[in-house]
Amino acid sequence: MTALASRPAKQETAAAGRGLTHVFAHAFVSVLAAVGVALVYYACVRTPLGQSVDTLVMRGADVQHPKIVGVLDRALNGTTLVSLVAVCLVAATIGVIRRRADLAIAAAVLVLGANASTQLLKMRLPRPDLDGFPAPNSFPSGHTAAAASVAFALILVLPFAIRGTVALAGAAYVTIIAIATVWAEWHRPSDTVAALLIVLAWAALASAFVRARRVRITGVTARPNRKAMLLFTVVGAISAVGALLGLGAVALSLRLAPDLVPGRVAFAAGAAAVTASVAAVFAVWVRLAAGDQPSSPDGAPVLARASSAPLSD
Repeated sequence: MTALASRPAKQETAAAGRGLTHVFAHAFVSVLAAVGVALVYYACVRTPLGQSVDTLVMRGADVQHPKIVGVLDRALNGTTLVSLVAVCLVAATIGVIRRRADLAIAAAVLVLGANASTQLLKMRLPRPDLDGFPAPNSFPSGHTAAAASVAFALILVLPFAIRGTVALAGAAYVTIIAIATVWAEWHRPSDTVAALLIVLAWAALASAFVRARRVRITGVTARPNRKAMLLFTVVGAISAVGALLGLGAVALSLRLAPDLVPGRVAFAAGAAAVTASVAAVFAVWVRLAAGDQPSSPDGAPVLARASSAPLSD
């Protein structure tokens, strides 16, 4: 009897240890994302070269293809406050229906925190005129933050089985919105990248809250959707290479021959940077939101009914 009784106690202690590790890991990701926002701001807003490259990319968005213009225009016009609030309400409702009030609360904190932070930073951060293109501060992008936060909230509250599909659809939508804001010259690429990092920071913090509430529940880490992760990796890597080469050429041309790189090439490089950033933050979020699957007393995963509702999704 003593041996049988001590076994669950040891498992509970081990589960608590793993749970605390996950809590701190998610909180650490939140801190890293916040640091990333500060670095992007310094590099692209507080330095002459960063401002010049950023502005050149935005002003090079001379895209006249009817189909592309139609997609970008519809994406911007379709992203309204009413539509975003409706999706947020749907996310909260899903959490309540699944009897996971912690997920509903975390999703609300994610959306409200990310969007409030974005607007506060936009109002408070100074933007010195270092590139000869005076304009009010647009750092970070409110449209991108709103779209990404809603997509992240849906990934958090939806059942584990469909999160990969939702993540891919959400990433595609956010990419179009982010590029559309640059195309419309509402924002520079750095504005959208910073918005994505702000959303990731709040998402990781919300996920740490969910993990902390269920820290003592025995479980095994669930693997994120492999197809989604593979696609994010491939698209992100290809886009990152294109962005580095393109933006490097833009920066070099500013030093040697300002008109060497055409505006459309600069815009394409910025679009690649935005695409790579979206793929990266969505890949991280899909991994963080994977959660735990319930496990049996002997430590094996439970593949029956309980597996459809991860403990810390």
